[in-house]
Amino acid sequence: MLERILIKNTLNQTGEKVKIAGRVGARRDHGKLAFIDLIDCSGILQVVLKEAEDLRLNDVIAIEGIINKRPENMINKEIETGGIEMQAEKIEILNKADTTPFELNTDGHEVNEEIRLKYRYLDLRRNRLQKNFKIRHQITRFIRNFLSERDFTEIETPLLTKSTPEGARDYVVPSRLQPGKFYALPQSPQQYKQLLMVAGFEKYFQIAKCFRDEDTRGDRQPEFTQLDMEMSFVGQEEVMKLNEELVIETIKNVYPDKKFLQLPFPRISYKEAMEKYGTDRPDLRKDKNNQNELAFCWVVDFPFFEKDKGLNPDGSPKWTFTHNPFSAAAPGWHEKLMKKKDIEKIIAAQYDIVLNGFEIGGGSIRNHKPEALKKVLEIIGLKEKDIEENFGHMLKALAFGAPPHGGIAFGLDRFIAILQNEPNIREVIAFPKTGDGRDLMMNAPSEITKEQLKELGQL
Repeated sequence: MLERILIKNTLNQTGEKVKIAGRVGARRDHGKLAFIDLIDCSGILQVVLKEAEDLRLNDVIAIEGIINKRPENMINKEIETGGIEMQAEKIEILNKADTTPFELNTDGHEVNEEIRLKYRYLDLRRNRLQKNFKIRHQITRFIRNFLSERDFTEIETPLLTKSTPEGARDYVVPSRLQPGKFYALPQSPQQYKQLLMVAGFEKYFQIAKCFRDEDTRGDRQPEFTQLDMEMSFVGQEEVMKLNEELVIETIKNVYPDKKFLQLPFPRISYKEAMEKYGTDRPDLRKDKNNQNELAFCWVVDFPFFEKDKGLNPDGSPKWTFTHNPFSAAAPGWHEKLMKKKDIEKIIAAQYDIVLNGFEIGGGSIRNHKPEALKKVLEIIGLKEKDIEENFGHMLKALAFGAPPHGGIAFGLDRFIAILQNEPNIREVIAFPKTGDGRDLMMNAPSEITKEQLKELGQL
């Protein structure tokens, strides 16, 4: 009995009888003969049949037959297997297929996006999307190998955690066993990765799911993926140098045709970026239409705080952080932070990496001493009780001998979308949601039963 082989492996099987399986991608009838294109995860192969009356597009079939060379004038140079074909001897129909709601042999951009998302499992069959996810796999595999070779440990952190004020709104999950209390889904693994530094791992990373309940925007997703990392006993230069090397080597490996506008990546202060480009995400390309040109830069020297809306009860200005509350002040600004003096002038040890006008990553050196973190929380207006309730666990952990540490997080979806020349991140997320957070395929969010609500203490 023949075992199935992948279509790509038929290249080495000329003159032999093999078994392949996949979907019918196209059908052409020529008198007594019919030709179909059979598609599997590895490629396309033309199959010659004597009868094909029962076969329709997208039917799932298995075929046994002989692999032959095509006549010279019939070679298809557009596909890898264009020089061979199969002469079918036996066909087994494994599953019949209904007519699809849209064509699958196009790039899909002409199809209404809501229809595409409703039938995403069909949309994903497109060559363009198949390539996107195979490339995504290559990128994440390269990243894992790169970091593993440099003594990083990949560690998963929890998805059910505590709601703390970190900028965006949390998605919350009611607890059945603790009625009236809620978990939060993490906006990022920020606190956990710092706690791992306290735990002594020194070099951590993960490909992490993050959740933010943000206002509707076309290119945001309620859940997205970060390349998250943290390192102990490092300063800003070490973090930036390692990540610049990671980015360069990843692109050279996966995208050898891409061109870097400038190496090493230029560094621009936040002040210079705003004055010269009017944005802290400058696009340094001279020709914005050159899709293979990559203009990276680092933006540094961000202000730590910015004025928030309104005033405090005593009439003083309200402050909020520009990135996150866990950053350290840049060298030379620590004393100002501790004295809560010249708040608007304090520079943070923060750094963003920008590609073609998009921020693809950001990080900072952290406050590794509890008294410094506490000062930040006081500046943004948290009272002693609020600090203890929301961040007491962090302050306590840092007090047990936390090493100096810092890290970065890359928006993996955005990074890949730019490299793939895709217009938005939904094209590189397998099952994305609409701009307003709906999953049209699963019809989520949806109501739950009264019994479920009672179990959760919500009725």
